[in-house]
Amino acid sequence: MAKTFVAQVNRLPDVPELRAALEYLCTASNNLYNCTIYLARQLYFQEGKFSNGRWLSSQMKRNAHMKALYTSAAQQTCISVGEAFKAYHQLLKLWRSGGLAQKPKPPNYRRSGGMFQISYPKRWLKLIDGQVKVPMGRSCKAWFNLPEIFLPFPSNLDWAEVRELQIVPRAGYFDAVWIGVGKPVTPVVLNSEKSLAIDHGIDNWLTCVDSSGHSFIVDGKHLKSLNQWYNKRVASIKEDKPQGFWCNLLDKLTGKRNRQMRDAVNKAARLIINHCLTHGIGTVVFGWNQGQKSGASMGRKTNQKFVQIPTKKLKSRIAQLCEVHGILFIEQEASYTSQASALDLDSLPGYGDKPEGWKASGRRIRRGTYRSAAGVEVNADANGAWNIGRKAKVTGMQCTPARGVLTSPKRLRIWDLSSKPILTQKCRNPSGESPSRDSRRIVNPSR
Repeated sequence: MAKTFVAQVNRLPDVPELRAALEYLCTASNNLYNCTIYLARQLYFQEGKFSNGRWLSSQMKRNAHMKALYTSAAQQTCISVGEAFKAYHQLLKLWRSGGLAQKPKPPNYRRSGGMFQISYPKRWLKLIDGQVKVPMGRSCKAWFNLPEIFLPFPSNLDWAEVRELQIVPRAGYFDAVWIGVGKPVTPVVLNSEKSLAIDHGIDNWLTCVDSSGHSFIVDGKHLKSLNQWYNKRVASIKEDKPQGFWCNLLDKLTGKRNRQMRDAVNKAARLIINHCLTHGIGTVVFGWNQGQKSGASMGRKTNQKFVQIPTKKLKSRIAQLCEVHGILFIEQEASYTSQASALDLDSLPGYGDKPEGWKASGRRIRRGTYRSAAGVEVNADANGAWNIGRKAKVTGMQCTPARGVLTSPKRLRIWDLSSKPILTQKCRNPSGESPSRDSRRIVNPSR
């Protein structure tokens, strides 16, 4: 089995001396990135050539910003520019072949005076009494008499497994990202004919149905509330302030909000993968329409909620975990899946290919509730999720689903006082909304 690499993020202590050194490193890295981008862009615009990171690094060795950094770390910054142009070249090929709707733009400059991450391969680091010695550049040694800095090493990591350290500037603080070899994944017997289909939204962040007769909803109301509170606080602080106003308080609020979003993405993705491993599901289908956020027209308030929820990051995280565990991940275009009736097996045309006279057998009668042609009321999002599986033509979802699969999905809340997510079984409530306090039945997820 191929090695897998994992990354652990730890916030670095806010010590004035350490903060000044990190700001110097990341500012020099940002300046070097812009100088390297200039060279790569000129080579591309004038000669049409794509330069690689190694060549760029050799050309920048006399640059003052490169001399300000440790040589190996500066080379990593130049290599990141080469990787950016390599990705642009691949996207350009995809666009020319018709696989991409909009023409990609070449990598551009970063904001002048800003900060960019800096990377150190392990071979240049040394662990001394629980502290990692990070070397500085020759200029730091000469100008500031600062040959190295020391960063705390996490106690839960094995130094032998670490491969790289990244120092990443955030909103008002710095993160140390430790990249190392992950633990071997325990193989689980999976059946590729068992499928899980996912429909995403706002209040119901992920609505999932599988071919084995299970259905559940990953709750998104708390996530929406956090975003709403953040926007309200930012608007209050920026009131009567000039355009582009920023302060330390906004740094702290933004940093906390970003950490909450990252935590939500990781926990929601883990819920999906654990469900697949528990039930031996070998195929995951995620409904996704390209450009859906850029073209959203659901009103100012709904647009703000929809666009700021990091569903695309969640999709990427689920795809990454699927690859690690050997689960097939399918991204399915989801047009007309919310309109068609899964119980009536309505046809599902592609985007822009709707036949003349096409009409769904059922319709959504109120928020969260879909009524089929026979008058059966089911959860609207669960109906859409089953149609996404049908549209992907996965095994086990081409037949009429059991009524209970679409009627009574469980609601999973990723944030709770307990260590495990709460599964709330809804009673006779096909809309997917939370039931009243008296009608809730808490189910132990371990049983």
